[in-house]
Amino acid sequence: MYRLIALLLLLTACAQLPVETASFRRAETQIWANAVTDPMQLTGRWTQVATFASLADPGCAAGGMELSQTTQGLYVTAQLCLNGVSTVYRGPMAVSGPGQLFPVGKAKAPLDRTWWVLWVDADLRTLVLGTPDGSFGVILNRDARLPGDRRKAARDILRWNGYDLSLLRDY
Repeated sequence: MYRLIALLLLLTACAQLPVETASFRRAETQIWANAVTDPMQLTGRWTQVATFASLADPGCAAGGMELSQTTQGLYVTAQLCLNGVSTVYRGPMAVSGPGQLFPVGKAKAPLDRTWWVLWVDADLRTLVLGTPDGSFGVILNRDARLPGDRRKAARDILRWNGYDLSLLRDY
């Protein structure tokens, strides 16, 4: 009887532990946000063209996001495939620093932390987002067809910021 009670207490304690989020980047590598990009320039529709995932198959279909400007600031509607899980956030985004956006509303992990703009090309067609803890990294494009030169540039930026490109999955 005591063993059963002890087992139930142990299971209850384990159920309350926070879910560990995978990291796709080396923590010791410096990460840089693109401080010169005005977040308001990022408004519009973005299609997910690559994601990080532990398995060879991304695990879910490519997602996307739309950023819009409201009288209160930025608002995002995002459904992204992140490590095999389709993850949704709809809500306001605060500019929390140069090249950094933070979801103001309740967001599921890993979208619940600051999103860093790691790179956007000069014509605002390709966008790379990531997090310092490496819990997610995505390449977004204005449409689903990402030309090779911008794909290479986006991959180079992710590598430079410590991401493990062997775990990057293209759509």
